[in-house]
Amino acid sequence: MTLEMRPDCERCGTDLPADLPGAFICSFECTFCTECADAMDERCPNCGGELLDRPTRAKALHAKHPPSIVRKFTG
Repeated sequence: MTLEMRPDCERCGTDLPADLPGAFICSFECTFCTECADAMDERCPNCGGELLDRPTRAKALHAKHPPSIVRKFTG
């Protein structure tokens, strides 16, 4: 099973490309940008879990294992 690699911050809508650093996730893959994760003291507002750095996915792997295109920000 691979990570969804969600494309945006659930709190502010910032784009979070799968091949770049700067995304934080909890164990349920709720996804937030660095600024929002810092503002929430690295705690997921949805489940209370710890937010950790999301690994990046090399662009060369996007064809075989594409990142999600479903945006979670509802603004």
